[in-house]
Amino acid sequence: MINLTIDNKKIEAEAGQTILEVARENGVVIPTLCSHESIEPSGSCRLCVVEIKHGKRTRVVTSCLYPVAEGLIVDTKSERVMNVRRLVLQLLLARCPESEQLKEMASEMGVLAEPRFTPDKDNVKCILCRMCVRTCEKVVGVSAIGFSYRGTDKKVCTPFEEESVTCIGCGACAYICPTGHIEMETTQSGDSRTIWGRTFKMATCTVCGRYFAPEDQLKYISKTADVPMENLAVCVSCR
Repeated sequence: MINLTIDNKKIEAEAGQTILEVARENGVVIPTLCSHESIEPSGSCRLCVVEIKHGKRTRVVTSCLYPVAEGLIVDTKSERVMNVRRLVLQLLLARCPESEQLKEMASEMGVLAEPRFTPDKDNVKCILCRMCVRTCEKVVGVSAIGFSYRGTDKKVCTPFEEESVTCIGCGACAYICPTGHIEMETTQSGDSRTIWGRTFKMATCTVCGRYFAPEDQLKYISKTADVPMENLAVCVSCR
C-alpha cells in the first residue's frame, strides 16, 4: 500500500491508482467534466487539477492522470488550484456560454457572471473533451464519430458531416456527454430514435412489447458477440 495525504487527511492507496481515483474513494470532491469509470482518463477538461508536493517540489498536476506515490501531499483547494480552475472554466464558458452544466459549476466556484473572454457566437455546448469519441471507439467499438477541422472550428461529427453508416444509434455518446451537446430525439410512441442526422427503428421486447433498443444496435451486438438475435429481443426489465 502507498501512504499519501490529501487535504491534510492520511490515506492509503494501491499502486497504479490516480489521485482522482483515490480522492473519490475517500469522499474528496474534485470537479471534472471528462472523467468516467468506463473509459481511460485523458485530462482534456483540466478542471481536476490539484497541487502536489513531493519532496521539495510543489506543482499543479492533472489528478485524473497523475499516479499516487509514497509521501505525496495533495491539496485539492489551494488558491493556486482554484485560480487555475476558474481560468479554465471561464475559457470553457466563452466557448459554451449556453451550457447549464458550466453555469452551475461557475456558480459553485464563484466565477463572475460577466464573461472574462468574448463568448463564442455559435453557442455550442461541446467542450471538446473527447468523451463521446472515446466511448464510441473504446466502449461501443464502432468509431462512428470523431474530430473534424482545426483551431476554433474543431468539432465532433460524423465523417464529412454526412449520415454515418457505422452508427448503431445506441446513444452512448449522448449519455456520456457532460454538457448536453449531443442531441438524441425519440418519437412520442418510441418507435424510432434520431441521432447524428439519422433515424433508427426501435425494436420491441418479445415479452412486454415495449420499444427498448435500436434494431441496428441489436444486430451489431449479435454479430460481434455471436449471439442469436432472438436472445437479444428481450428488454432488461423482462430478463
